[in-house]
Amino acid sequence: MNAAPTTTPALSARARALQPSLTLAIAARAKALKADGQDICSLSAGEPDFDTPAFIRQAATAALEAGHTRYGPAAGEPALRDAIAAKLSTENGIPTTARQVLVTNGGKQALYNLFQVLLEPGDELLLPAPYWLSYPEIAKLAGATVTMLPSSAAQGFRLDPAQLEAAITPASKLLVLNSPGNPTGMVLSRPELEAIAAVLRRHPQVAVVCDEIYEFLLAPGHAHHSFGAVAPDLADRVFTVNGFAKGWAMTGWRIGWLAGPQPVVAAASALQSQSTSNVCSFAQFGALAAIEAPRDCVHAMAAQFNERRSLLSAGLMAIEGSKLLPPEGAFYAFPDVSGFGLDSMTLCNRLLDEVGLAVVPGVAFGDDRCIRLSCAASPATIEDGLERLQRFLAAL
Repeated sequence: MNAAPTTTPALSARARALQPSLTLAIAARAKALKADGQDICSLSAGEPDFDTPAFIRQAATAALEAGHTRYGPAAGEPALRDAIAAKLSTENGIPTTARQVLVTNGGKQALYNLFQVLLEPGDELLLPAPYWLSYPEIAKLAGATVTMLPSSAAQGFRLDPAQLEAAITPASKLLVLNSPGNPTGMVLSRPELEAIAAVLRRHPQVAVVCDEIYEFLLAPGHAHHSFGAVAPDLADRVFTVNGFAKGWAMTGWRIGWLAGPQPVVAAASALQSQSTSNVCSFAQFGALAAIEAPRDCVHAMAAQFNERRSLLSAGLMAIEGSKLLPPEGAFYAFPDVSGFGLDSMTLCNRLLDEVGLAVVPGVAFGDDRCIRLSCAASPATIEDGLERLQRFLAAL
């Protein structure tokens, strides 16, 4: 008897439309080449190269030894939700209760959960560009369409309130604000946030999600302002996403949070209860130790990132033909290299193949003129990367 032929199940339309993360793919390829013995310099990953501070690791270890290894509340450990609410209320000026907080598997899941419970087919996400590459993909998974609000270095990579107002339609449901921003490093000032709030007051159907994952990483002379504190009258439609990855060097711990109006946070918690359930129980106690401690370790790492950001920026501006708007925060630079005659994907592929330099093409962030380089690396690695980039560009 002949066996029946087998057929691989067809992927859903959602899966067929989904684009994998290009930043993760490039970082993985660079690591694989390095593991294979090739001389690779990577300035691609948005990941601190510092170890998680010892007191945080010790708190997680103590929780593990104390038996915090079982299922926990889907919305997060109560003590951690309390601490996040207190941080938002006191540090950020956003009055928040624990019931308004959901602890998630990284900031990415906070965004995913929020988009899933707020957006549906027919809705529009308003997205300033350049943008972090996962925003549009997560919105499309929710069935929404994405309306881009493009800007350029010549415009300071700023969101123009008039441009925002002109883009709003009856279908507009959610605006994304990311400050300090990835990939540009731009920081929204208080007057800019006030101008955005003025637009949103005229359009009550538009909510806003504020991705503040880089809030502690600020160049000298710049300050972080939470939109929820600038526009408290819009509290019923403002959501804040943040996490421990960047400020506390905890990328692999996968702990973030969503905060906002309690009914929406409750819906996002219900979604999480049916998908991943709770974040790793003992890891949450490490996060609790982090958020309750003084910010000394955070500020020490941020100071080093300031030095590295300056080193990277100065090096890029010294390369003839490279045009850079100096970043004001985060740990990226986003120079315009279009004058060299290559699209960003071709340029980045050739950089990796010909000089062993891993950086990310700007097309992934909505601007094919640019490439993204990370200063989340040692000064020696940054200098090595700059030398490779200069050598390659000079030979074109």
